[in-house]
Amino acid sequence: MKNILLPTDFSLNALNAIEYAIQLFKDEDCTFHLLNTFTPMAYNVATLADSYSTMMIEEINRQNSETGLLEIEKQLKKKFNNPKHAFQTLASFNLLVSEIKAVVKERNIDLIVMGTKGATGAQEVFLGTNTMYTIKKVKCAVIAVPANMKYEKPKEILFPTDFKFSMENKYLKLLKSICTKHISRLNILNIYFGVPLDSSQEKVKDQFEVFFKDNAHLFHTAEYEDITEAVAQFQIKYKANFLVMINNKHSFFENLFFKQVIKEMVYHTNVPFMVIPSTKLMKS
Repeated sequence: MKNILLPTDFSLNALNAIEYAIQLFKDEDCTFHLLNTFTPMAYNVATLADSYSTMMIEEINRQNSETGLLEIEKQLKKKFNNPKHAFQTLASFNLLVSEIKAVVKERNIDLIVMGTKGATGAQEVFLGTNTMYTIKKVKCAVIAVPANMKYEKPKEILFPTDFKFSMENKYLKLLKSICTKHISRLNILNIYFGVPLDSSQEKVKDQFEVFFKDNAHLFHTAEYEDITEAVAQFQIKYKANFLVMINNKHSFFENLFFKQVIKEMVYHTNVPFMVIPSTKLMKS
């Protein structure tokens, strides 16, 4: 049973991400945790001085949040009617990323699925900036789903890497599960900078190949100076419709990759983008 967290601001883009998650895991037993956080936009001095008014505002916001979540749950059950799926709702007076961190721990969340834009459509509002903050601050895999994307099976998965990660990373099993369920081909892309893989990288590469021996997979090497461009060109050439990477701040390559690609993809991706925290980050 997978526990999947689905934050929402009740925008169409957030709903799009939610529906993507439900379709991606349609053949698996899942509990989807629908989360909405609310905080007053601003209090004037008089309101702050009036504790009763403050409580009333919070209660109204809570009721609106709870009503909105129940309405989404009702819509999803009617539209997908999947007996494998259960739903739980959570309305919380808190900042989004702070609440996500707490819920991930309390509810044993396996994956977070979020949109990349909020209700206004601005690139750095709610589910743009907050998706980025979630990736950076929360020790859980995140799938960022681009706005207005229609669901399609992840048939060609692109996994750029420098092989500086641990095979003990628990989220590799999640990636393998996605590949297996959707009969996906995993394209492992190493960006070549003129320096060959060292022995430890070669070892990880060999172990990775064994781990995915029952799944279609191909290893690729690309010689590019610009990592973002390399990923974009490969995505077009091989029609990749799902992107995966490991966020490993302890590696120079992944540090560079994180700054250039993750941020760019979170705000501008046209395919779902799963970011996996490294084992070092999960232990930190």
